[in-house]
Amino acid sequence: MAVDVDTLYGDDDLHAAGALFRAAMVGLPPLPPHSDHLSEPGRTLGARIDGRLVGTAESYTSWLVVPGGARVAHAAVTHVGVLPTHTRRGVLTALLRGQLDDIAERGEVVATLRASEGSIYERFGYGVASSFARLDLYRGRARLRDTVPPSGAVRFVEPADAWKLFPQIYASAAISWTGAIDRPGYWWKLKQRTAAEPTYTVTHGPVGAEDGFARYHPVDTANWFTSRERTIVVDDLVATTPQAYLGLIRHLLSVDLVDKVTFAFAPVDAPLRHLFTDERAVGVAGVHDETWLRLVDVLAALARRTYRDASPVIVEVEDTLRTTNSGRYRICAGEVVRVEAPAEITVDVAGLGAIYLGGSTWRQLALAGRVVEHRAGAVEAADTLFATPTMPFSGTFF
Repeated sequence: MAVDVDTLYGDDDLHAAGALFRAAMVGLPPLPPHSDHLSEPGRTLGARIDGRLVGTAESYTSWLVVPGGARVAHAAVTHVGVLPTHTRRGVLTALLRGQLDDIAERGEVVATLRASEGSIYERFGYGVASSFARLDLYRGRARLRDTVPPSGAVRFVEPADAWKLFPQIYASAAISWTGAIDRPGYWWKLKQRTAAEPTYTVTHGPVGAEDGFARYHPVDTANWFTSRERTIVVDDLVATTPQAYLGLIRHLLSVDLVDKVTFAFAPVDAPLRHLFTDERAVGVAGVHDETWLRLVDVLAALARRTYRDASPVIVEVEDTLRTTNSGRYRICAGEVVRVEAPAEITVDVAGLGAIYLGGSTWRQLALAGRVVEHRAGAVEAADTLFATPTMPFSGTFF
């Protein structure tokens, strides 16, 4: 049974794709009212069998910050779904192969996604490149250390105004942490239309020169005044300076009638607990995979990130879907080039994606048999080359 993949443009097809995705995901709410203009034109694919739409995949034009701070051309892949009546018929394979071809033609060197299931995307070359932590901050135990530096003023912004201001702050700020991605207008519109109510929005810094913002909402408002654990959930916190981070944390600590502040998405190595005299004021509620990364152009992607000073390593990459990536690469701090010399390490493209941002190490993958060492000491040298000072983190779900 042939699967035909094409680009969807018309409103009817785009709405059908949105409804199909929700049917495939089962647990998502219906499309919000006035949900047009949430897709980037020309980047929604549809898969048809006998003329019927049975699968869809979408992406946004974006950038990704890689180790060293460079922003590389990046496709943010989202809304991938196949009708439950048409799974295991090659629909997903046809969609993702077609999408990778489209991404490559656009000159985007990497693609990332957030996975609804953990067993699907590795076979398409995606590896888990970053994780996020869910943190609980208990206000009753949270006393800031006297050594914590001062921060600037925080002000409330009406949510209607915040949805205009926050994109401006994010677009103009020097977003430089490894794993960060662009947030196009489509992303902001979808977040606005699906945000919890009530939502509170604050910014840090003087008007016109804001360097951070936060968005949060209360949980279980029906029992708010009788609850023994009144909780606010921080849905988004962006701080582009240390002062902004400290200022926003101080604001959250100052909100009365709150027992617990939950950070829905935080870096795995977040500095939050170090701010308090009792570090147990911060608890880790869970750690989950965040960025699934696919190197679309291996040479270009490897060449854009930085490396530590260490002896060069020759890495053989295996890519069964995009065979032009398969080959051997000599990697050192000064350059990355393709070579014909014998490989010292072999890894598939999904494994390399997991290592690329610094979220996993060569040693970890070697222990799992996903990296093969051909020269003694090559894995150790590769880990020195690829080491990063912080864990990667995006903070943007799409």
